[in-house]
Amino acid sequence: MSNLRFDDFKEFINGKKAAVIGVGISNTPLIRWLVSLGCKVTACDKNTADDPMLKKNIEALSDCAEGIEWSLGENYLSHLNDDFYDIVFKTPKMRFETPELQALKEKGSILTTEMELFMNLCPAQIFAITGSDGKTTTTTLTAEILKNSGYTVWVGGNIGTPLLDKVNQMWSDDMVVLELSSFQLLGMKTPADVAVITNITPNHLDFHTDYDEYIQAKVNIFRNQGPFGKVVLNAGCDLTYDMKDVARSRVDLFSADKANVMRTDSPLYRRAYVENGRLIYEDKGSKTDICGVDEIFIPGEHNVENFLAATCAVIDYVKPEDIAYVAKNFKGVPHRIEFIRELDGVRWYNSSIDTSPNRSLNTMKALAARNEKGVLICGGADKKCIYTGLGDSILNVCDRIIIYGSNAGLVTDIIEKEANGRKYEIYRIPDKEGDVYEFPETRDNVVNAYKEALNKAREWAKPGEIVIMSSIGTSYDHFRHFEHRGDMFRDLVNELK
Repeated sequence: MSNLRFDDFKEFINGKKAAVIGVGISNTPLIRWLVSLGCKVTACDKNTADDPMLKKNIEALSDCAEGIEWSLGENYLSHLNDDFYDIVFKTPKMRFETPELQALKEKGSILTTEMELFMNLCPAQIFAITGSDGKTTTTTLTAEILKNSGYTVWVGGNIGTPLLDKVNQMWSDDMVVLELSSFQLLGMKTPADVAVITNITPNHLDFHTDYDEYIQAKVNIFRNQGPFGKVVLNAGCDLTYDMKDVARSRVDLFSADKANVMRTDSPLYRRAYVENGRLIYEDKGSKTDICGVDEIFIPGEHNVENFLAATCAVIDYVKPEDIAYVAKNFKGVPHRIEFIRELDGVRWYNSSIDTSPNRSLNTMKALAARNEKGVLICGGADKKCIYTGLGDSILNVCDRIIIYGSNAGLVTDIIEKEANGRKYEIYRIPDKEGDVYEFPETRDNVVNAYKEALNKAREWAKPGEIVIMSSIGTSYDHFRHFEHRGDMFRDLVNELK
């Protein structure tokens, strides 16, 4: 079956000039794909050719190098002032008001992103999930339930693989599930068919001009939906609950606390909540029992909320037993309270996804609910987030804390402020700016810092306790991304003897 939108784009792009800004995970296959369609591409990146990751990506594109010109280094955008490009793909972390982009727009260039073009060309039903916390787990749950129901499912966005170069392989009865960040949604005009917002808390304020811009970027996931779209909103978060008033589409509300979803008595809103220890989906007074809370394999109240959000997303496409099966059998995703191994009676966990104080706070709540005690390894780069409540949640689980990261002072301060007489120990590993794992000359510094953290954790932890790496910050002070940090941590733990 032909994808008419792709066919039209294929005809349009042949012979055109495109600039692709940022040669990373998603834009590298984009460049290859554009060249294969007969487009002349200029690839722009602020890194130089000796950057390890960029070097790999350049090598990966060597077989289509004839169609690519390169603009690298500090002045990588300067040539945009002199040339004309029919279409420009910006990296998600570049703002549309960047002067060079605005100059191109004034000349008539189309400004877009790899993700927005994909959403325009995709022939399949698109489920998109965003939020400050829980979006990766909710995305994965949504995909797993749809797969369990027999659909062909494509997963992309912030997880999975880039999908734009696969759009011509998709069919109208396939399902696409995307995790979308505020960076990807900033300026987005194309809505998802089914949109989910898990929650909103202050995040990425080192990028957004203010908190309101961050919130409005999230709203873009459903802002332009028509009457047959659906948006799923967390009724336990006032910010997301109030977004129902913006929606022109169907609205589903979810919250583990039934009182939250009952704040409105409108029969137009469908609801998912917990009642008598059971996950319930209610549509105009008709209740569907999904499963018991105690049947959900992965721990934590926040994961109950993730299941409720996923239930609302898929309920029109699957049977209740499909949801229940995944609830009982899904063992979680890597880097989210991921069990690594048990050594000398101590269980080691990786939660590198905890890139904000609120994520780590939820992790600590989940561990406290299981009466876990032990040692915390933390530290990362701050995103101008709120740390209130973090110190208390940490000390409910871990009274021994090892910190390596540029936000060490912020973490230390909130623990001291919220200790309320509780005793604790902090072991701080000096953080040297410029020590980056990607560069061979500083890699050993980063690895050795984590080895020191692991050795200290082994010294402190007792049989029956846990050691968990929950970062409380992004990985960008020392790593390419949080998966990279978590993978290295897992490898080092598995090397322990």
